[in-house]
Amino acid sequence: MAEVTAATSVAAAPPPSTRRERSGWYFYDWANSAFQTTVITVFLGPFLTTVTELAAGCALGADECSGRVHPLGIGIAAGSFYPYLISLSVLLQVFVLPIVGAIADRTPHKKRLLGVFAFIGSLATILFAFVTGERYLLGGLLFLIANIAFGAAFVVNNSFLPQLAAPDDRDKVSSRGWALGYLGGGLLLLLNLVAVMLLSEDGNDQRTMDLARWSIVSAGVWWAAFTVLPLLWLRDRPIVVSPDVPTPRGNVLTDGFRQLGGTLRHLKAYPLTLFFLLAFLVFNDGIQTVITLASQYGTEELKLEQNTLIVTILIVQFLAFGGALALGRLAERIGAWKTVLLSLVLWIGVIVAAFWLPAEEPLPFMILGACIGIVLGGSQALSRSLFSQMIPVGKEGEYYGFYEISDKGTSWLGPLAFGLVFQLTDSYRIGIVSLVFFFVVGFFLLLAVPIRRAIVAAGNTPPRVL
Repeated sequence: MAEVTAATSVAAAPPPSTRRERSGWYFYDWANSAFQTTVITVFLGPFLTTVTELAAGCALGADECSGRVHPLGIGIAAGSFYPYLISLSVLLQVFVLPIVGAIADRTPHKKRLLGVFAFIGSLATILFAFVTGERYLLGGLLFLIANIAFGAAFVVNNSFLPQLAAPDDRDKVSSRGWALGYLGGGLLLLLNLVAVMLLSEDGNDQRTMDLARWSIVSAGVWWAAFTVLPLLWLRDRPIVVSPDVPTPRGNVLTDGFRQLGGTLRHLKAYPLTLFFLLAFLVFNDGIQTVITLASQYGTEELKLEQNTLIVTILIVQFLAFGGALALGRLAERIGAWKTVLLSLVLWIGVIVAAFWLPAEEPLPFMILGACIGIVLGGSQALSRSLFSQMIPVGKEGEYYGFYEISDKGTSWLGPLAFGLVFQLTDSYRIGIVSLVFFFVVGFFLLLAVPIRRAIVAAGNTPPRVL
């Protein structure tokens, strides 16, 4: 019944956006991807773990550290501090991001909200300049602030998409933004890695630590500097008022909580949207796990050198730029839904190929990294645009809050499966191939979603090609 009711009120196309406005939106992907690549993917984990080990009384550069630290009086192994911190940040995002999304829907100053979260996150990243010696608690606090702000700003940024592009243009716009993000993130990472290779000294662990710290700081500066462009070029849109969205009462925070409460009570009104979110939750967990565990698989199972892993990371970043654009163009021909399904088939091929990779041979690993790069950007960009078609008008931020939780808040499933399989089999190869489960199940769940009916049920106009 909810689908029939919603279908009778198909949403009008968004007001026309300018090329300048869309370029501003693209550049926020360019700005924030530096945090994801330079900070999260490469430098922060080893850097903060080393700082924590120093606080635990271990010598700088020690091969092993059995010391413990006591944040808030809780004794934990130094090597566990960063993983626990990641889990805590994910838990906090589960509570914060839907609220941020609901507030974004209720404010006429969405651009300002984007700037607030982006600058909070970038400032926290820049303040890593003061994480020296044994200041692991300062580093942990700054990471929590930066990562939560990163997710919140991404929610606000994603919520602009339905306002910038009509249904038929959304895949192209999303793909361009994602592609530019990979290019920007890869460029800063390349500059930082070159600096580390040129300036580091053999046997000087303190210098390596300092280079890692300033690389993290550079990501904060990059994030803040390029956020200025979307703030200059984007424009705010009027708040959408519909029967499903409360009329603003003047207090943005209160209105946001009211809207979130109403949505949580009526989630069953859009079951097909939630079913798509479930499919995304499953296959994206597989994607995130592959990204997270690729380095461990390369070092522990394939016995590859660190330089090989660094080069492969750069290959993934730069080829993801072209992959996002290529799959975006394919989506214009066959539709985003079919293209994402095709990408999941390619992901299955990647996982199977990873199982057969020979040890101590860098070239096959790099070639597989190139394949990951080609499929990675497109599958993520098109999932974002496809989801935008199924969001009720006026609730873009809120639903992207839930979407972003499924992006980051469920990435424990894949690592858990990998860890359990490894524990039972003592084989990284069987562990990595077990991730095929997420892509196969995600494929069939997505295949079962009647996309056109889901879009109409949300009150939107379906694109010509799905």
